[in-house]
Amino acid sequence: MRIVVKVGTSTLTHASGRMNIRHVESLVKVLSDIKNAGHEIMLVSSGAIGMGVGKLNLTRRPSDMPTKQAAAAVGQCELMYVYDKLFSEYNHTVAQILLTGEDLREPERHENFVNTLQRLLELGVLPVLNENDTISTDEIAVGDNDTLGALVAVSVKADLLIVLTDIDGLYTADPRRDPDARLIPVVEAITSEMLEGAGGGGSELATGGMATKLSAAAICMERGTDMLILNSARPELLYDVLDGKPAGTLFIGRKQA
Repeated sequence: MRIVVKVGTSTLTHASGRMNIRHVESLVKVLSDIKNAGHEIMLVSSGAIGMGVGKLNLTRRPSDMPTKQAAAAVGQCELMYVYDKLFSEYNHTVAQILLTGEDLREPERHENFVNTLQRLLELGVLPVLNENDTISTDEIAVGDNDTLGALVAVSVKADLLIVLTDIDGLYTADPRRDPDARLIPVVEAITSEMLEGAGGGGSELATGGMATKLSAAAICMERGTDMLILNSARPELLYDVLDGKPAGTLFIGRKQA
């Protein structure tokens, strides 16, 4: 299978912005094992700004653009250093690809991106993708990495996009507020009720939330790609997914004729 895995800031870092070593090491081990089994893996990774906040000893995520971009520049170095070190321990080579919205919207640049990504996969490399937060502005930004993950998945005709987050999947209500909330195991169509119940953004260091995940699911489903929301605290659930066992919330893509 060709799989795109998206991991968010809340998985990679503690609230302080410092790296969550246990989570990152567990994730890298499982992804390396899945790649060893013959699957093609691409990792869309948030966390640059969050790690930059920690590395620069800032008290909170910056609100002004220059400091955000400075934090991203510092944090991206840290992020790729960690991925390179950990994946190398399992004999896997990583590559960094930083994107803006224009790289995905402009036809020639998009073709170049897809060709590069395809060649990296042929060479056995594990690409690590992120938005280029150091230079992105509102005009050229993708906006969030859930959307980026979906756009990457449909661009390379992935079999599955797995969005790892801090919740088990899509619920009928917010499970942190409503004890009667139920996990929705399979979604074949995104309803207005789902969109209304999606709520706002993510954590203080992150930009995502359930709303962006539903938006990403809509992109994937329209192009015939399945998407799965899975709890990042249990990366071993990825084995269950590949074994065909139910886990998280699966959004069924409408396969193209």
